[in-house]
Amino acid sequence: MNSPVSPTAPTTRAMPAAAPVQNPAAWHRRVCPVGHRIILCGDLGDTLEEMRLNLDQWEAFGVTHIIDVRIEADDSGFVARHAPTMGYTWIGVDDDGGHQPDEWFERGVAAALEALETTDGFVLVHCHMGVNRGPSMGYAIKLALGADPIEALDDIRAGRPIAAILYAEDALGWWGRHTATEVPMEALRTWFRQHHVDVAWIISRIARRRYE
Repeated sequence: MNSPVSPTAPTTRAMPAAAPVQNPAAWHRRVCPVGHRIILCGDLGDTLEEMRLNLDQWEAFGVTHIIDVRIEADDSGFVARHAPTMGYTWIGVDDDGGHQPDEWFERGVAAALEALETTDGFVLVHCHMGVNRGPSMGYAIKLALGADPIEALDDIRAGRPIAAILYAEDALGWWGRHTATEVPMEALRTWFRQHHVDVAWIISRIARRRYE
């Protein structure tokens, strides 16, 4: 895997401070740029109509590649039919609260770096709700693009306040092993203690909205 690379878009930090989450459901499928031409979002939708509308929105925003990290679904056929020029990488994993393997980060980051090197568009990373798996992969991609490990957390939380980034420690550990460098693991743990979000409440609000 080639890393890090220099993205075309500016990499300076221009993210506002993260605000408390008032309505998690409103963020579920909101397109959330987090720097380095990386976008985080939830999945395309629950109905074919909703999926088509959201895919059109992603195209209009400039998304040229999707990285889907859900183990429970795969929209590659739908995207191929309705947005045939858009790249799509499926690397599904379970959101079970355990540990995500190095190989998962390797595959997702490699796909993102290739897309960023060969197009001027955005890479959109998503899981189902855009809370744990997608933001964690987005974090790994930002590390590979040269982001400071703590500033990358700030960027993701500011850009997507419902992002819990549950597997960030796995991502940072992978990056340290991949680059054979020491990483600020204790600083990461301190950041999470200081920037706690109520994950259960966020997920429950999104789930409740889906069934109302």
